[in-house]
Order: sequence, then structure tokens, then C-alpha cells
Amino acid sequence: MHEKYNKEILELIRSMQSIDYISPDDIPNIDLYMDQVTTFMDEHLKSSKRFEDDKVLTKTMINNYTKNNLLPPPNKKKYTREHMLLLIFIYYFKNFLSINDIKKILDPVSEKFFEAEDDFGLNELYAEIVNLAKENIDSQLRDIIRKLKKSNEMYADINDEDEKKILSKFAFICMLSFDVWVKKNIIENLVDGTLGKKK
Repeated sequence: MHEKYNKEILELIRSMQSIDYISPDDIPNIDLYMDQVTTFMDEHLKSSKRFEDDKVLTKTMINNYTKNNLLPPPNKKKYTREHMLLLIFIYYFKNFLSINDIKKILDPVSEKFFEAEDDFGLNELYAEIVNLAKENIDSQLRDIIRKLKKSNEMYADINDEDEKKILSKFAFICMLSFDVWVKKNIIENLVDGTLGKKK
């Protein structure tokens, strides 16, 4: 039973190597109405949904992002390619950051690079970030596999397979959670401008 569990975890980890990124080339160069935006996002990010019925992006979400100044208002009810790029960043950030933190992160980027007239704008920035993420995925997955191995080794002497699985799974989740907490804490300190300062 424990072996089956490990095999399932390893298959899940390996599946992350083919995680869906929205390629810069996939984003339409024409302006889209809101329905087209939500359809595009749903189609391109469906593999990241936890449950089948989950919505990647809704009209209400987009309206709230605009209302909270995370997203510049559309032009005649149409959203540009750059709106789409900001929405993709928001989609990933909102899984672990508050709307207020996302706003603090995106504000300087939007001010400098949204509809930038020079050679470096949101398109170029997004392409670079996607490349960085792709380059980083293998080292991230290797680290997760190390944590899985460590969590299994911790309880290798336990004979009861159910107990071993429960304890190993809990240890694995705790290690992953601590990882997330550390990174989230660093991000929040960067956002607050308190990194390296005593609280």
C-alpha cells in the first residue's frame, strides 16, 4: 500500500514537468471582450484547476480586479494582450497572496511596462518569466522528491503499513508546507519593504 502511494506521488511530481504555461505566442494579438478572455483562460489553464467545476477566471473577478486597480480598465469593453498578461500573473499570485499584496507587486510593473513605448514591455517581461519558470521546474521537482524520500525514511521502522503511510504523508505535507511558508514570508517582506529588518 505504501509503495503504491509513493508511486502515485512520483507520477504526480513527474506530471508537473508538463505543467501548462500560457506561451506568449498563444495570447491573441487582438483585443478581446470579457467572455473571450474568460474562455481563453479557462481553456489554457484547465489543467491547473483542482476540481472540474472550478473557474479559472470569472467576469466578477475581472470586474473586482479593475475596481481594485489591479488591472487597468478595458478600452471600450475590450481587453488587450497586456491585460491578459496581467491577468495571468494575478491568477498565479492569488493562490497564496492577498489582493493588497498583489496590487503592491503589480503596480510598479504596470506603471512602467503596461503599454510601454520602448522595446521592453509586458510582453518581453512575461516571456522572460515563463523561461525562468521552465528552467527552474526540474530543480524544484528534485527538491520535492528529496522531501518525499526523507519523509519515507523517517518512519521506515514502523511495521504497520497504515501508520507508516499516515505519518510519512503528514511529514511530507509538513515539509512542503514549511517550504511554502518560508517563500511566502520572504515575498511578504519584499512587498512590505521589511526584508532584513527586525520586526
